[in-house]
Amino acid sequence: MCTRLKAVAVVRAKLVKIGNSRGVRLAKPLLEVAGLADEVEIEAAPGVLTIRPSAQPRAGWAEAASSFQPEGLINEMSATRFDDEEWSW
Repeated sequence: MCTRLKAVAVVRAKLVKIGNSRGVRLAKPLLEVAGLADEVEIEAAPGVLTIRPSAQPRAGWAEAASSFQPEGLINEMSATRFDDEEWSW
């Protein structure tokens, strides 16, 4: 049974045995309302499981980096105290 109110879905389901584990089948309309795809994160607290889309913190970084045009160094390289006193060439 699925009740929908303002893009909120409430479903009653039974835990089913899957090998040595238990699982829940999620109906397609429920997944669509939640916006869940292939990979999710599941957080457990006493009496509560929270399922959310898997976070992809670096999504889009490759495209952003490929469009970056470096303009060179901010300052020209110069010798440091380490170069003068500690390092032997």
